Amino acid sequence: MLNAIKTEEYVIEEEPFYLPSGKEIEIFESAYKNLIPVIMKGPTGCGKTRFMQYMAWRFKRPLITISCHDDLTASDLVGRYLVRGGETVWLDGPLTRAVKAGGFCYLDEIVEARKDTTVVIHPLADDRRILPVEKLGEILTAPPEFLLSISYNPGYQSVLKDLKQSTRQRFLAIDFSYPDKRLEKDIIMHETGVDDLTAEKLVNFAEKTRNLKDRGLVEGASTRLLIHAAKLISSGIEPRTACDVSITEPLTDDHEMVTALSELVSSIF
Repeated sequence: MLNAIKTEEYVIEEEPFYLPSGKEIEIFESAYKNLIPVIMKGPTGCGKTRFMQYMAWRFKRPLITISCHDDLTASDLVGRYLVRGGETVWLDGPLTRAVKAGGFCYLDEIVEARKDTTVVIHPLADDRRILPVEKLGEILTAPPEFLLSISYNPGYQSVLKDLKQSTRQRFLAIDFSYPDKRLEKDIIMHETGVDDLTAEKLVNFAEKTRNLKDRGLVEGASTRLLIHAAKLISSGIEPRTACDVSITEPLTDDHEMVTALSELVSSIF
């Protein structure tokens, strides 16, 4: 079923708010001009998707985002025949639509997809830049405007969930991390309207949770979680409660760690 694949497809009219933390914009622009596909590596909630939105806006290209999962099939990406009103009709998949439109196709968390599925992107990600549509007996050639981008979180890598070298070595890789403290504070203030001091306290709390990665926490607090907490605070929720429900509880179910993080929040706020 095509509804098994979650996609977002749109042209971004207004400039998304994005503050660069390095040379990622310059590198992406050069990759795009040289027809090189891009891998974005980094922890969850660090801004990879916002960056893609920003670059799609910058180049005025439609953006098709595909949320990958282990039930994703090649037909989900390329397309399939469906029966409608007693007739068999062909329906393009999101990857095919992106190629035809000369858009940006972004496969989010690519390692969640089955390995046999990712093979379908190989001819698009090398110098051939083609998409075979086997069921139609067609081969689509990607226009220069088309860009393929994939992302994943190296922190969740395992032997079973890792990219093949045959996939990796078709891409340029940009490494993303959380913004530095000053930049992250500016992002929180812009996105939520909280004051400077509150944003600074949230960033300090996040830094302490990130230091606990692999020492009780799988991941530290993402910028996304900080924004959630700041939005609650700006809506009148008491800061410690906002942090507990927006940061502490989403990070862990371990009772002792929840207690420790809650005490940490109390010491900061």
